[in-house]
Amino acid sequence: RYHLCCVLLMFCFLTSKGFILYFILQQFHFQAIDSFHSSKSSLQSPSSETSSTNMSAASSNGAWSVGNADQEKAARKEFEIWPLDENNVKLLNQVHPRTYESTNKPHEVYDLIAIGAGAGGLVSSKQAGRRGAKSAMISEKLAGGDCLNVGCVPSKALIRSARAMKEVSRAAEFGIHLENVKLDFGAVMKRVRELRAKIAPADSHEATEGAGAHVFQGRGRLTGPNTLEVNGQTLKFKVCVLATGGRPAVPQNVPGLLEAPYTTNEQLFNLEELPPRMVILGAGVIALEMAQSFALLGSKVTVINRSSRLFASKGGDPEAAEVLQKELEKDGVTFLSNATVAQVETIKDGSDDESSFPLMKVKAGDQDLECECLLVATGRAANIEDLGLEAAGVDFVPSKGVLLNDFGQSVSNPSVYAVGDCVANVPRLTHMSGEMAKLVVQNGLAGDEWRLSSFVVPAVAYTEPEFATVGIMSQEQADKEGIEVDVFRAGLEHNDRAILESSDIGFVKIVTKKDSDEMLGATIVADRAGDIINEISLAMKEKIGLRSLGRNIHSYPTTGEAVQGCGLQFINKRWTRFD
Repeated sequence: RYHLCCVLLMFCFLTSKGFILYFILQQFHFQAIDSFHSSKSSLQSPSSETSSTNMSAASSNGAWSVGNADQEKAARKEFEIWPLDENNVKLLNQVHPRTYESTNKPHEVYDLIAIGAGAGGLVSSKQAGRRGAKSAMISEKLAGGDCLNVGCVPSKALIRSARAMKEVSRAAEFGIHLENVKLDFGAVMKRVRELRAKIAPADSHEATEGAGAHVFQGRGRLTGPNTLEVNGQTLKFKVCVLATGGRPAVPQNVPGLLEAPYTTNEQLFNLEELPPRMVILGAGVIALEMAQSFALLGSKVTVINRSSRLFASKGGDPEAAEVLQKELEKDGVTFLSNATVAQVETIKDGSDDESSFPLMKVKAGDQDLECECLLVATGRAANIEDLGLEAAGVDFVPSKGVLLNDFGQSVSNPSVYAVGDCVANVPRLTHMSGEMAKLVVQNGLAGDEWRLSSFVVPAVAYTEPEFATVGIMSQEQADKEGIEVDVFRAGLEHNDRAILESSDIGFVKIVTKKDSDEMLGATIVADRAGDIINEISLAMKEKIGLRSLGRNIHSYPTTGEAVQGCGLQFINKRWTRFD
């Protein structure tokens, strides 16, 4: 538009009879310049509309804004997001604008509609849209789902601050002497909110529309085998993707718990003050990550584990359980094992003073534990209620999720697929949800036959050291499943990089089929175990044996050499001897 105006202006200027036309086009020219620069500015800064969110212009167009008491109440009540500061305003304007309606005209029939805007809904709708399908996503709560808003993203930001605190406390070991070290917990949590808001534009409605998918903000419900309703409007689909995620599973049979002001991961990252004492129900990944983090930041933390050791219920490696528990205990975490909670008593609910903590007493075993923060981390439940599953003929198991075949389809309605935490019997991990979404697009729209059973899915607890697993993760698990295996172990006490980093506690264990180099799984306890496990996952997926990992040249010095060490053990057992 801009360059066209320039050409026309020059023509008019050089033509004796073009003066009037020149004058008119000159005005259009300046408008084109303004439009060009405005467009360029918007492209350079996708979130510019929300970067000055407490300006009157933002309020007039219905955006979230700082200092609005009604909006603060709404954000807390509807989305459990507070405080409504600049960072949370940026977040909300990206992932749930106060008023949102797509400018696109709905299609008569959609190739794919995703109900849910977490990893699974975003990946399936955006990938379908990018590839030319008529695609839509329905977002009821916060786009980005648990991962962006109350899971992976804020937890890893908090973990980084906790790790920094640990590094500071160990500085003298490295010849660095610090004085007057002070923790500012408010600043820690501000950083969490700031980084979450920085990542949010990738999951925004604008980004999804930009990928070619329509966005409907509201609750979607199935009304038939190939129809659904959102905001009073009926939409038809060829493929529907249920991507409604999950929620914390809170025990219903503990006296006093449901009446207590307990916390889950859905509220934890709103904290603005450090709780002096924290009791955690559960000993899974969320529990361990937050236990170590809050202990390092200064809380007195107690973890209540109903099992005799960590990871017992899933057949996790006993040595890994012992190492991790000892490391967390060094950082100040107390464990109560073989313990059940008999009662929760609310001494003070905290409602008399918004800035004050509640006070609770947890009876576990023979102990009474008082705490200001009671974190419930006892598993997940699928969000499958009020979705119209019955109307669409979709089979499910309450709390566990939708029942699928190996191609990701509902066992009872082949037009409906499901991904992520709302599915029964799959790992509840963000990367699993994203990969399932790719499978849906490939199978549902491209006519492929990808299988869920072909997935090799690693999992990581981001403690320090990290704990990473894939496949059959221990001799114990193999025994339970009746599989004969060999286990190869390389300890970090002999790994030069780990020694030089003063982090030589841990190991790599690789489980193979008996008398074979076919890898069935692995457990790693090490710094950056989550990065190291990917080499093993890829090898397992591509049917590369342990022998090949032993022959693969690894950079020196790296902690990942421990993987090669397991491979060399396999090779060395089969060496030709020369004596």
